[in-house]
Amino acid sequence: MENQMLRGALDQLNKIEELQQCNVEVDPKYELGAVLKYFNNEKPILFNKVKGYNMPVVGGLFGNREIYYKMMQTNQEERLFKFMEAIANPQPVKRLSDGPVKENIITRNIDLQRILPIPTFHGGDSSSFITAGIVVVKDPDTGKNHTSVRRLQINRGNEMSILVASPLANSQYRIKEAQNKPLEVAIILGYDYEFLLASQISSETYGVDKYEVDSALRGEPLELVKCHTVDLEVPAYSEIVIEGVMPPHKREIEGPFGELMGYYGAIAPHPVVEVSCIMHRNNPIFQTAFPCREEHLSNGLIREVELFTTLQKLVKVKDVNVTVSGGCRFHAIASIEKQKDGDGKTAIIGALASSKDVKHVVIVDEDVDIYSHDDIEWAIASRVQASKDLVIIPDGLGSGLEPSHLMRGVTDKLGIDATKPLGEMRKQFERAIIPGYEQIDINKYFPGMKK
Repeated sequence: MENQMLRGALDQLNKIEELQQCNVEVDPKYELGAVLKYFNNEKPILFNKVKGYNMPVVGGLFGNREIYYKMMQTNQEERLFKFMEAIANPQPVKRLSDGPVKENIITRNIDLQRILPIPTFHGGDSSSFITAGIVVVKDPDTGKNHTSVRRLQINRGNEMSILVASPLANSQYRIKEAQNKPLEVAIILGYDYEFLLASQISSETYGVDKYEVDSALRGEPLELVKCHTVDLEVPAYSEIVIEGVMPPHKREIEGPFGELMGYYGAIAPHPVVEVSCIMHRNNPIFQTAFPCREEHLSNGLIREVELFTTLQKLVKVKDVNVTVSGGCRFHAIASIEKQKDGDGKTAIIGALASSKDVKHVVIVDEDVDIYSHDDIEWAIASRVQASKDLVIIPDGLGSGLEPSHLMRGVTDKLGIDATKPLGEMRKQFERAIIPGYEQIDINKYFPGMKK
């Protein structure tokens, strides 16, 4: 269906007046990324004129939490349950004999940088990078589709280096390499909100086919077509699909690259993708993402499901926020309805145990807005005594994406219990409120003024 994948998403963004179109020519080297960063990667922008190319570029699609909710037809209160339902109840896909992504098929003289407007983002980046590509591989034992966002460094001609971090894809490549065989891959560009979210679910944890989770999220079967040169299936309404193989025993130096948390990642040899085919729609739109807010917000949404599920077993949890400022993995905020004196500390233990990536966690009461930096800081300032409310766990397992962890290979963990005490003392922490404040319409007093 035409409402699936990128063009359907752009139509919907237009309808809700969230798509910005840029008709001034931009250079894909630095300038395009600078514009996306100016808006903190929260503004979906379609660049209609890209220097040196006749192909438009879209970015900034997935960096705004509220837009993500609108596009998924959910809201803050319901999103966790919608996502959990889709993971628990995957739905079938629909296979087509043909689709728009096969309107153009290139198998000769493939030069990625000549064909596609692949941006360079930072001054220290080793090359231009495909940052929004969702890589699909097939589990040889189950036949299930595994998808994940991978960065791809353009090396030369039809060759890219790929950073393979997911355990399943990594293990599949190692198995093939031990057999001296290549691993087939396809890189999908031009997808939508459901497809990206499904790609962030852990195949190892849930054992699901991510295409089937996508079908459940969108409420209709995801429509697929076969690739041209590899034995894989891809969404029929993708804009661009790059097909190829990861040959065994072939590595290329990858990096540096301005990555998560705004630092340059390590330089290391990584596997290579040799491209055998590019399929694309007529008048394709190239999809990019300024590193790395877009992918990581969707990843954080799934981490929130996992954190909520963990805490739900321990305390009466109201909501959780795996924050964007904390890389959508290192910082977590949870609001609970405190019922016992130990609930705050129990929630800290549960949150830190929910993922090795969680480094700092703050537990607050339900009267605190966990999406407001001001409210969180207020709760810490007014409800925390360091000698009683801090939990420090030295030398825990952390994330290789966090620079201070790399200094020693271990990470100190910190929990802050910013909840109110129970009993009579709790009355001293009641917030002063103005009755009817939330219903105030400022335009009544100052016409035309925005809050």
